[in-house]
Amino acid sequence: MSKDVFVCPEESSFYAHCLYKLLVEHCQTESLIHEFGSGDGMPMIEAVLRSCFQGVTHGYEIQDVSWNHAYNQIKHHQIEQRYIVHHDSFFTACNKPYARTLVTNPPYLPAWTDDILYMKGLYGGEDGSMISRKLLSLEYSTVMMMVSSFSNPAALLQYAGEQSYSVVDFLIQPMPFGCYSSQPEVKCRIIELYHESKAFFSEHYYLLAGVVFQKKNHADTELSGALMAMMRSLR
Repeated sequence: MSKDVFVCPEESSFYAHCLYKLLVEHCQTESLIHEFGSGDGMPMIEAVLRSCFQGVTHGYEIQDVSWNHAYNQIKHHQIEQRYIVHHDSFFTACNKPYARTLVTNPPYLPAWTDDILYMKGLYGGEDGSMISRKLLSLEYSTVMMMVSSFSNPAALLQYAGEQSYSVVDFLIQPMPFGCYSSQPEVKCRIIELYHESKAFFSEHYYLLAGVVFQKKNHADTELSGALMAMMRSLR
């Protein structure tokens, strides 16, 4: 297993489907989108090619091999004017063009430290929600984010509400535990979170949700409640 490029066909395919749904149903009036952590670029490439979205996505990928793969695939599919991946850190990049919408499949592996076997870039803090919270603090009008059932989803949804976000849409799919989520440092922490009622999973799989958050004047908890009810069904 490569430590340079994230490889999980099931998760990448689901992320691509969530991106496509967002572009078709929520972004027809948008001209520009930001993407945190583009990886190899294939999920967004698939969504752009399938949709009629005419805007531009600016992605940010700090890892060398992943960025190079994304650059080559974008060029191969001839969508350089629709999807631009910058070889830069999303949080420190200068001169980012203004966008109201952010999309991301953020790092969400929980562990006590980032000293994990595969890809430290997948580390999401002690409960897996550290990067997700940071992204939700950036005041985008719309955020489409992948949310894992084993990464303290209830606290993350509560934090989103505190930032004046409401859940306006979501898709959810079972995901098998793979090499990243099964490595000992991560799996042990997931089990600890389970006993604290902060992680929800079954023996062989967890749930991954593509959640669309939008800024609202008044928080609507109905969809958030439905999402958490589905995730808790694994407990």
